[in-house]
Amino acid sequence: MYDTIVVGGGPGGATAAYFLSQAGQRVLLLEKEKLPRYKACGGGIPVDLLKQFPFSFEPVIQSHARSVSYALGKLEITHPLPKSPINLVMRQQFDFHLLAHTQAEIRQGAAVQRVIEETDRLVVETRTGERYEARYLVAADGANSVVAHALGLRRKKALGAAIEAEVTPPEAVMRRFRNAPLFIFGEIYLGYLWIFPKANHLSVGIGSFHPRPGKLQATLRRVMARYGISLEGVPLHGHPLPIYLRRQPLATTRSLLVGDAAGLVDPFTGEGIRFAIQSGRLAAEAILSGQLARYEPQVFRQIGADHLWAAGLALLFHHLLPFCYLFGVCNPYATQAFTDLLNDRAHYPEVILRIFGTLPLFLGIAIFQAVVTLAGLLRGDLQGRRK
Repeated sequence: MYDTIVVGGGPGGATAAYFLSQAGQRVLLLEKEKLPRYKACGGGIPVDLLKQFPFSFEPVIQSHARSVSYALGKLEITHPLPKSPINLVMRQQFDFHLLAHTQAEIRQGAAVQRVIEETDRLVVETRTGERYEARYLVAADGANSVVAHALGLRRKKALGAAIEAEVTPPEAVMRRFRNAPLFIFGEIYLGYLWIFPKANHLSVGIGSFHPRPGKLQATLRRVMARYGISLEGVPLHGHPLPIYLRRQPLATTRSLLVGDAAGLVDPFTGEGIRFAIQSGRLAAEAILSGQLARYEPQVFRQIGADHLWAAGLALLFHHLLPFCYLFGVCNPYATQAFTDLLNDRAHYPEVILRIFGTLPLFLGIAIFQAVVTLAGLLRGDLQGRRK
């Protein structure tokens, strides 16, 4: 009999297991794969997110983002990122590192097949016939959560889709993107492509919240070829993007959904790791306090409500893409606002206000620079004629 069973060893499950076991609970974590296992993910981690853990993640940091670039057709803009607020990791290393610091009992290769919730306990059965009991359960088993299905939660879920590949490009291409992630817009509806640098290779991918059959793979290959990145013979890994678009049940009297199982992917950026860790900690706090009924409203208040703003911004951005690129993406203050968002120093309403509020300043600076450039050209032309 365990205090809590955690299903899934990703960031959400590992976080819940860490804080529960640190508080003295007897925790069992069930992971269906053998660890460490590959996980398709861009692997962008906000620096401030890791400060809540009392140990270093430096051993698993692959790269530090020192600038960020955005492309739309032939247009490309780059903004510096002072203090490198985003780290880039490989998920198999990051997840394994986090799990290694928990005091939970970990069973690998233990795929959950059945969950029975009784009045005083839960019973979890695996495909290989093991049976475990606990007072509480944290479901962190991904977008197609077996636990959520067994408990009748998130039946009407919305899903996007993403495809990713790990590529070792020519050295010249690697140098171009070292410490400089690139986001590519305008190639796919309600989505984007990305090129994220790792220590010795690039993680490239495409994601959409309204994917069309066969469109993602073809677009990924075509656009990457434009940047000198061949995907010939490279394995492509697909994964769903679960979206929290309305308030919905995420808990029962003894079970809580976290991370992708709860659908907590940002519907604008596609980010998921931050919300997995946030919800994992909220789940641990709810269990330790014995007040599971508080979990669902806390998730909505801290994550879900913000995602409703993100969904609205995503629709605006992709329907007015040229305008939003020129007056939003090119605005360096917008990148600063999103950097604060990723590091939990701002929420979407504030980000939107900052983007529109800094637009006059951005346009004023742009006009001034254009006038100075034009004056310089005219001065050079006049001097040339005099000579």
